[in-house]
Amino acid sequence: MMEEEEFEFADDLEAILHLTPEVQLAIEQVFPSQDPLDKVDFNAVEYINTLFPTEQSLANIDDVVNKIRLKIRRLDDNIRTVVRGQTNVGQDGRQVKEITRDIKQLDHAKRHLTTSITTLNHLHMLAGGVDSLEAMTRKRQYGEVANLLQGVVNVLEHFHKYMGIPQIRQLSERVKAAQSELGTQILADFEEAFPSQGSKRPGGPSNVLRDACLVANVLDPRIKQEIIKKFIRQQLSEYLVLFQENQDVAWLDKIDRRYAWIKRQLVDYEEKYGRMFPEEWCMTERIAVEFCHVTRAELSKVMRTRAKEIEVKLLLFAIQRTTNFESLLAKRFTGCTLTDAPVKKRPESPLDPSNPFLEDDQGGDEGTQKDDKDDDLAKPRKPKAPDNPFHGIISKCFEPHLYVYIESQDKNLGELIDRFVADFRAQGPPKVATDEGGAVLPSCADLFVYYKKCMVQCSQLSTGEPMIALTTIFQKFLREYAWKILSGNLPKSSSNTGVLTISSLLKEKEGSETAKFTVDELCLICSILSTAEYCLATTQQLEEKLKEKVDKILVERINLTGEMDTFSTVISNSIQLLVQDLDAACDPALTAMSKMPWQNVEHVGDQSPYVTSIIMHIKQNVPIIRDNLASTRKYFTQFCIKFTNSFIPKFINHLFRCKPISMVGAEQLLLDTHSLKTVLLDLPSIGSQVLRKAPASYTKIVVKGMTRAEMILKVVMAPHEPPVVFVDNYIKLLADGNPETFQKILDMKGLKRGEQSSMLELFRQRLPTPPSGADGGPSLSFSAPTPEQESSRIRKLEKLIKRL
Repeated sequence: MMEEEEFEFADDLEAILHLTPEVQLAIEQVFPSQDPLDKVDFNAVEYINTLFPTEQSLANIDDVVNKIRLKIRRLDDNIRTVVRGQTNVGQDGRQVKEITRDIKQLDHAKRHLTTSITTLNHLHMLAGGVDSLEAMTRKRQYGEVANLLQGVVNVLEHFHKYMGIPQIRQLSERVKAAQSELGTQILADFEEAFPSQGSKRPGGPSNVLRDACLVANVLDPRIKQEIIKKFIRQQLSEYLVLFQENQDVAWLDKIDRRYAWIKRQLVDYEEKYGRMFPEEWCMTERIAVEFCHVTRAELSKVMRTRAKEIEVKLLLFAIQRTTNFESLLAKRFTGCTLTDAPVKKRPESPLDPSNPFLEDDQGGDEGTQKDDKDDDLAKPRKPKAPDNPFHGIISKCFEPHLYVYIESQDKNLGELIDRFVADFRAQGPPKVATDEGGAVLPSCADLFVYYKKCMVQCSQLSTGEPMIALTTIFQKFLREYAWKILSGNLPKSSSNTGVLTISSLLKEKEGSETAKFTVDELCLICSILSTAEYCLATTQQLEEKLKEKVDKILVERINLTGEMDTFSTVISNSIQLLVQDLDAACDPALTAMSKMPWQNVEHVGDQSPYVTSIIMHIKQNVPIIRDNLASTRKYFTQFCIKFTNSFIPKFINHLFRCKPISMVGAEQLLLDTHSLKTVLLDLPSIGSQVLRKAPASYTKIVVKGMTRAEMILKVVMAPHEPPVVFVDNYIKLLADGNPETFQKILDMKGLKRGEQSSMLELFRQRLPTPPSGADGGPSLSFSAPTPEQESSRIRKLEKLIKRL
């Protein structure tokens, strides 16, 4: 502490006493002196060399130091006496300045002496340290050398600016020589204790080698690396002999023995040599990592040689055992000796467990320790831990051979699809419904569960190109499932339609006629539709999971949009079949309606038989479809909308064929139309105990279409005299500027051709002029009456009929 304070004081004093050459010359003239300490260009090294010209003269260093310290005390006393004396006598300023010069000169001397003493101490420590270091090295006293070497190196750093002095440079060279000798000597000691060739020396480690490791920490890092390399090579020498490529235990079916050997070896190392190496060297992990590198190279070599012998079960067995061992390494070691840092993965949120790709990928590894390979392979394994730094350190060698696994999955999935086809033909449509009421083919769940197992297995093997290849296989069999299981089993619609005559309509009773598709066929169509919807949603989840597991640079190559479109097509085709079936069932009734002699109807009664027939078919089909599509409500709504969009235009077309029509006949048709409109509005919930309001979009379609039919009949009922009033009422009620439609109305009224020609000419004249810039052609946009207004009019008509 005193030396540090002296150095600080000397530095401060030097900063203050920076004199110009003229002042220094004046001081020398006033106070001439031959003492080297008084010189401005004082050199501490030269002064020390003068005091100690040889190494033997260093023996008197203590005497010299004491003399210098005595001189410093005397100078301090003189300064103190002079200062006090000058203060007491109150000399003038000139005398004070002279004293100040003396003080400055003395302070210079003190600073130089302090620097000289510190440097002499360091030099003494360095010279003695080097001598001791050389002696200890020869005696292999590594424990003492470890502490001394670091101190010598630290002291030598103080002399970097003095390397031009031969003695200092010589000491530095001796330190380097000692370090080099220590490195060579320690390596030789390890080579003698653990020879590269032959069997290793029996017995535990020596304290000498333990201390030598401490010395290696101070030496060049290459010495430490060489020690580690040679020791690990010696530890694994037996492994290379036992598991040579030509040995039976080197093949994949005995891969467990490799991992059992390293486990025993690591236990043996911990017992014998665990305390020999410093803990920060992580020797146990280094041995394990080097074992992994060697094993990966050896397995790659033997698999290239015997590639034709690799079977998928053998490959998966070897991969499973290897990944289990990598997981064990992650539990035991931190991976600090590896260059690759572990990659973090975002946590996944809990999802619906009803879908195999929405389940939390968790599961035990209880089955992985069993001896039965098939049992192990049959169980889906937990995906690799994302923070396992050892993942792939060995198992990467299997990636070039994963084509065996991909080809196997191609074959297995092909057999699975064939089994699904055979089971469907043998067992028929499934009778099992989901919790929500819809029937889903059980084969689709089996397919996606198998897909999940394959995806998890492959992601453990590789997240690169093999995952892309597996995705291609998935796409292939998703399409095959859609074609062979779903589309291939849809019932074929018959082209033969029954003929419903007027007499049969008058005689038919409710329930005496069935739809073209049987109840089982309707259930099958609904089941295929529900299955396609399940496959569509699950395929989307499959795509998301594949993108999560594949390498980021390959994510864009995962695209199952085509397969999802295929299932969407199956859904559309299924809905279209249901619509066509109910639509075709209603066709005979509509045909009979158009063939009835409406001009001969004398009174208005209840709804006509053809209406009863249509309602009967609706009540037969719709409840079955609704119950079987309970889990896919949106598709039932689509069915209702598509049926309505198909039935109403067809009904209107058949309505135009009813000609001629009397006033009473038109009133009966208007009543029938209202009955059909009421049934169609109630279509989504018809026959259901739970009354549910129909969707607004559906109601709008029914109201718009059936209101048009009612307006047609009202125009027919209106008198055609005077013609101008009739034409204006038509334009107001129908808002249709198409002459063909007006022509059909005239045909329904039974007007003669001459009357129709004048009416058509008047119609063209009465059409509103289209706005400027509008497309030419007859088009009107009159607002139709509201449903409430039409209901009120229908009720008035019904009351009128009752009075008659």
